[in-house]
Amino acid sequence: MENSNVFGVVLAGGKGTRMGNVEKPKQFMEIGGKPILIHTIEKFVLNTEFEQVLVLSPKQWIKHTEDLIRRYIPTRDRIVVIEGGTTRNETIMNSIAYIEQQGRLNEDTVIVTHDSVRPFLTYRILEENIRYAREYGACDTVIAATDTIVESRDRASITDIPDRSTMYQGQTPQSFKAMHLRTLYQSLTEEEKQILTDACKILVIKGEQVHLVEGEVSNIKITYPYDLRVAEALLGGK
Repeated sequence: MENSNVFGVVLAGGKGTRMGNVEKPKQFMEIGGKPILIHTIEKFVLNTEFEQVLVLSPKQWIKHTEDLIRRYIPTRDRIVVIEGGTTRNETIMNSIAYIEQQGRLNEDTVIVTHDSVRPFLTYRILEENIRYAREYGACDTVIAATDTIVESRDRASITDIPDRSTMYQGQTPQSFKAMHLRTLYQSLTEEEKQILTDACKILVIKGEQVHLVEGEVSNIKITYPYDLRVAEALLGGK
């Protein structure tokens, strides 16, 4: 592990506005008796390939996050909580800057970035992300689209119905060679940065290959109140 040079990057910057009238970000809501974020961090801690697991949090929630980790995770020597950025990609850049400050950033450094509110990722998904990021430089966890995808540019009528057999739904982790990702991100225009929805799009804009990792239908993102009930049911079934 000493030379593994692989870092987990748990993105806990969301405010959870779609969860309705809740007083705290959704990653702190509980399923199965403990916060969603803790379930997610535990999956990373189980994998010994990670040199460190970086948890990126809004500034005002850093202490709360550290308190929760102390309370729930006994082997926490590899976990570090640091401040996130204003956007998803700026948050990822903060994680790379932290790795660089530790003197651990080089051409082969891999970051495995993951939504804090996807607590059901599997050991296999993490393993394949690490392997493919090393091999291809970048990878994205996806599942084949089961529903027909309908495009509407005016949000009122159908513009296109693309061939479903070529469509996938994006999940996380998304994993990268960290230095290369940062170089590409810094080369984008401000306009290009505005249209980014996730980190993989940085490579897509630049015409670079992003390898696919097969996700799991159960690797759900907890976004709406309904998802909390699904998550409880998934935990009950384990």
